[in-house]
Amino acid sequence: MTSSVNRISSYTGVSILLLFGLLAPAVVSAQQPIIPLQLSFSDPGARSMGFGGAFVALADDATAAFANPAGLAQLLKPEVSIEGRHWSYSTPYTVGGRAEGLPSGNGIDTMVGLRRSTSDDDLAGLSFLSLAYPLGNWSLAIFRHENANLEFSSETQGLFFAGTDCCQDRFFDQRATSDLDFLSYGFSAAYRISDRFDLGLGVVYHDAAIESNVAQYLWDDDTLQSFFGRNSYLPERLRVSQRSSVHDTDWTLTGGILWRLSEAWSIGAVYRQGFETSIEFEVAAGEAVDFGVPPGEVFLRASGGPIEFPDIYGLGFAYRDPDGRLTLSFQWDRIEYSDIPQSLALDDQTIDDADELHLGAEYVFLGSTPVIAVRLGAWLDPDHQMRATIDEPFIRALMPRGDDEFHFAAGIGVAMQQFQVDFAMDFGDRADTLSLSAIYDF
Repeated sequence: MTSSVNRISSYTGVSILLLFGLLAPAVVSAQQPIIPLQLSFSDPGARSMGFGGAFVALADDATAAFANPAGLAQLLKPEVSIEGRHWSYSTPYTVGGRAEGLPSGNGIDTMVGLRRSTSDDDLAGLSFLSLAYPLGNWSLAIFRHENANLEFSSETQGLFFAGTDCCQDRFFDQRATSDLDFLSYGFSAAYRISDRFDLGLGVVYHDAAIESNVAQYLWDDDTLQSFFGRNSYLPERLRVSQRSSVHDTDWTLTGGILWRLSEAWSIGAVYRQGFETSIEFEVAAGEAVDFGVPPGEVFLRASGGPIEFPDIYGLGFAYRDPDGRLTLSFQWDRIEYSDIPQSLALDDQTIDDADELHLGAEYVFLGSTPVIAVRLGAWLDPDHQMRATIDEPFIRALMPRGDDEFHFAAGIGVAMQQFQVDFAMDFGDRADTLSLSAIYDF
């Protein structure tokens, strides 16, 4: 099939998407490059990971400073906790294909529907560090926690839409990269109200850093063959480049309770307030289009925000058998992802709130020297991908509904008189995590 082409998209009223939903003025482009933002709301520590994240009703070591500050009241001695993690991310994105209509059969326009791929990234680092100190009925702790660490890159080209016997439309091709690093530093305190009930509070300082770059290109030349061909991303065909950044801080509050119903059963609950950030961006002209300034010069600067990140509510139950060998734990987390698009007043995109379900078990070989524990866990991470709520084909193509993800975890721990080492693995479709942590009491 041979088609004449309508070379520029008619959707000129749609703006650039910077970060999940922040929009730049419509004069820039009809494109909406998506910058992923993967945050980890899981509790720190390899022991918690081995439980599948079901730790809020246990919280019986120094990682409770983050997981549930009320659990710090259970500590009898000062403790230091340290954890290192290795993350393997597979972040999906749209490579090209058909946003709507049937393929023309020319060049790379041969596929019905969208072509998807993943940006794969491996990172490792110090993910958690804490010091907890009991003082009678009080326990105090300080901590450092890495909430997100991710690098992403993508190329989207040959994304076609519409299409008749006379016309085809192709969106501008683009390259995107992003680098995210979210750290938090906190102070937590717990008070033992009674032999069975503990209360915890925390103050957390957040330091968010995001750097993202998106470059839009025209196809290699103005021929029909190039229109339907692969893009070489030639410098002279650069249309615009966009840089967005977040370097912001915020203070939030955390609260928790731990209630021991009996020697065997306990209930834990936690609330973590979501932090806020603002974002700045700039758009520079390329060589392919005249924006009234020389190529490479920034012609648009703006700032936006605040972007509100999710509030989190957690509730858990735990059971320990009388001899202390078997522990079972369940946890429900409510993560209000919808805070993000609501804070940006978006009416064409949304994120569903997520109800995470965590389940874990631990068996301790008390007769061994040193004491050895094995753990198994699983948890459900419901779809919380930003998705389009309007019929504009490009936005729908880059922002489809995601999938629920099941994670499976396993771990082992070795405990000596004053020292404990734990290792755990967590496997999912989009992220695999390895954790090695140690706790020392003195």
